[in-house]
Amino acid sequence: MDTLAERLRKQLPDTPPVSPPVGFAGQNGFSTPLFPSQPNILYIMADQLSAPQLKMYNKASQIKTPHLDKLAERSVVFDSAYCNSPLCAPSRMAMITGQLPSKIGAYDNASPIPEDTPTYAHYLRKQGYECVLGGKMHFIGEQLHGYEYRLTPDIYPGDMGWSVDWDEPDVKLEWYHNSSSILQAGPCVRSNQLDYDEEVMYKAKQFMFDHVRKPAGSRPFCLTVSLTHPHDPYTIEQKYWDMYEDVEIDMPKVSLPKDQLDPHSKRLQRVCDLEGYEFTPDQIKRAKRAYYGAVSYVDDCIGKLLETLKQCSLDDNTIVVFSGDHGDMLGERGLWYKMSYFESSIRVPMLWSYPQLWHPHHVPQSVSTLDILPTLVDIVGARLAPGLPMDGVSIVPHLKGKDTHGTVFAEYMGEGTIAPMMMIRRGNWKYITCPADPDMLFNLATDPDELNNLATSKDEAHQQVYKAFVTEAEAKWDMETITKDVLKRQRQRRLCHSALKQGLWTPWDYKVPDDSQNKYIRSHMDLDELERRARFPIVDMHGRTLIKPSSSSAAQQLGKANIAAAFAVPQHHPAGALGQ
Repeated sequence: MDTLAERLRKQLPDTPPVSPPVGFAGQNGFSTPLFPSQPNILYIMADQLSAPQLKMYNKASQIKTPHLDKLAERSVVFDSAYCNSPLCAPSRMAMITGQLPSKIGAYDNASPIPEDTPTYAHYLRKQGYECVLGGKMHFIGEQLHGYEYRLTPDIYPGDMGWSVDWDEPDVKLEWYHNSSSILQAGPCVRSNQLDYDEEVMYKAKQFMFDHVRKPAGSRPFCLTVSLTHPHDPYTIEQKYWDMYEDVEIDMPKVSLPKDQLDPHSKRLQRVCDLEGYEFTPDQIKRAKRAYYGAVSYVDDCIGKLLETLKQCSLDDNTIVVFSGDHGDMLGERGLWYKMSYFESSIRVPMLWSYPQLWHPHHVPQSVSTLDILPTLVDIVGARLAPGLPMDGVSIVPHLKGKDTHGTVFAEYMGEGTIAPMMMIRRGNWKYITCPADPDMLFNLATDPDELNNLATSKDEAHQQVYKAFVTEAEAKWDMETITKDVLKRQRQRRLCHSALKQGLWTPWDYKVPDDSQNKYIRSHMDLDELERRARFPIVDMHGRTLIKPSSSSAAQQLGKANIAAAFAVPQHHPAGALGQ
């Protein structure tokens, strides 16, 4: 069913008919779409947002997220959703392509992926969608990967400067996480991340305002809004810091002596400059308080985006998806940030909201952000290109309340490890393997804090589960081949980046085109026409609102004659004036 705005635009006079873009239902021979008309898609991402910290997953959570909680009430909520690599760029590249990092060379935060790798933006554009990115995506090199354009530049560099070096794993990475995020945690008036997310929010809302004022027949949109909060550094605007003034911030639940940490956790403490620090309870609570405030800031952003959808009368024909790229350990086990397979680092929120079609419910089976691409393709009535690799699986059956797959694979080849680390999550079990470290096996149903490694259990039932995972992992991953490829690409990038720093530096970062010549008042255009196009909702010549934007009732729509009368310009009026 058309939205109010779409029905209104179709009533405007002198609007030439526009045929649906090639690829829409009924024109391409693809599978039947789930909708009679193509819905818009709003995909909201948060950076470093840990699912176990949120109230919709943890009733004891201290974080205040009223907008997210309200969205969850009308969504399909995935209780066991994971990223496929607990690091920004590899996770995002896996998400947009539906392929595991080792398949596309997305090993770390300096890894480019091939330009000819299809993303969900390619698939949706082929179906006629306007695919636009606002915010962070951490592309290296090519900055669009299927999106038509970006609303903002990225907050991170688009070059290969953040390469990892497994040849010298003990050399400190000057550009990487360090203890300052914890030691300097607290409120601020402004920060780099606030500057960025405020720009992202302004541009994202403006995109929706612009979309609703386009002519009838305009393409549906897929707008990705990717915020950088609540990623460290742990600082946030005073308003959000003060929200937790009277909250006694919980200390981390799991505290382990350093000699009881697994080898990878010990390496992470070293690579993140945490080794040797004994943070005081006050320092830990300030860092967590700032993180909580940053999550509440993200929650406010979600509320503003949803309110803009409503203002534009787009809310009844827009699928809303919310997820993240990875979590944050927040002091659990003495770890901060991400890069591990423990729940607070690897588990992410995932909501799909379209109550007109999907009854709100919770899904207990494990899924991953790898599944987003095939799900979007399924929803819009397309099909995955035959003969091309795809690791993700459509979760549309889950959206419909039916049981389907429940297995997640994850890979990590970034900072802190010295060999590929892989994870399999299925049912109650989580299996972690790395050639450099002892295997780990946890039963999350009986051991949610992941303290009892059953890989070394003498219990026969545990050993059967463990051996089955070992066999599966050996069949799935060729660790030697992956290791060789990781080392080769790391060396290539380090050489290229060091060379490109010599002489003239040419950045790869995206530059947003300036559209002011057609958006604001200029001498080459008709002022009345510009102002007519820019105003929403529609008013008559006396400034009286003809349509309330929050209304979706067909009975409140005006006929073509009234709409035409609203735009009738008097024959005699001063230049640039709207008339008497």
